[in-house]
Order: sequence, then C-alpha cells, then structure tokens
Amino acid sequence: MLAVVAGLGVVAGAVIGATDTAGLDAEAAGRLALAGAQAEQITRTFWPWVAAAGGVLLALAGLLTVRSGRSWPAMGARYEAPTATAAARPRPTDRSAELWKALDRGEDPTD
Repeated sequence: MLAVVAGLGVVAGAVIGATDTAGLDAEAAGRLALAGAQAEQITRTFWPWVAAAGGVLLALAGLLTVRSGRSWPAMGARYEAPTATAAARPRPTDRSAELWKALDRGEDPTD
C-alpha cells in the first residue's frame, strides 16, 4: 500500500511542478535577478511528465502487489534457519564434495 501512496505522491508532485507557472516566474525573477520579460522566456522540459509516468507505474505496481501479493510463493524451507535436529548431525569432513553436499542439505559447514 505504501508503494501506491508513494506513486500517487510522485504523480501529484510532477503535475504540480509541470503546471505551476507562477512559482517558476517568481523563483526565476528572484534568484536569477531577471526582469519580468526574461523570466517569461524560461521554458520547461518534458522531465516532469516522465516522472509522472514513473509515478503511475509505481502506483500500478503497488496495486498489483496488494491485489495478488499473498498468492506469490514464499521463501522455501531450504533457506530457513536450521532446526535443533540439523545441528545434531555429524559435521562433514574437509573434502570439497562433502562440503557442497552439506550446503545442499542446508547445513552450515562453518559451525
């Protein structure tokens, strides 16, 4: 849900930034010490609209996650912390093949 809110915030900020001409003129005249006629000559780029499109994609990805995230597969038991029975198993020898097999079984050969 946070991704949806963040995406909508990006869209709102980009649209405000792309359409606010009063703030642009005042900022340009104040900071750059330009005359009013010169401040009106400042042009805008398309980047706020690219940011708005990115915000829409972010919001859609968030909605997709909210809608279908519970059905996505979880991390397998292979990556879970070892249980007490796994700690009681005998340690493998220093041979390379046995170390790899121990890793495949989920054991930590560095214990």
